[in-house]
Amino acid sequence: MNTTHDDAARTVRLDLWLWAARFYRTRALAKQAVETGKVEVGGQRAKPARSLRVGDALRVERAGEVFEVDVLGLSDARGPAAVAQALYAESEASRARRDAARALARAERTGYRPPETKPDKRARRLIRALGDIDAT
Repeated sequence: MNTTHDDAARTVRLDLWLWAARFYRTRALAKQAVETGKVEVGGQRAKPARSLRVGDALRVERAGEVFEVDVLGLSDARGPAAVAQALYAESEASRARRDAARALARAERTGYRPPETKPDKRARRLIRALGDIDAT
């Protein structure tokens, strides 16, 4: 694994680093995310082949979550999760926003309770009647 923490002159492709840092499962998914604008470097959209350096600030959107991270190390090989997490540092504000969004989503899900049984004849008629209201 080619990991350096002190060599600021070394660079790695953005899509390769995202894959090595385990933000995306495959390099193809990382490339697609960069091409669709889900990854920004220094506040600007980037191309998958952009050279990434230690100290760059990234904004990564993945599965509805937004990560704001600073690059601490470079790697072009995928390794264990502990090594991958050492490649970046997420800001506290970013972590707090993600936790708040998760808590909100969890609260919204708990409000919905699917029915325990199938609707009876009367309930089916009411459901059908409500559907007819939208048609007129």
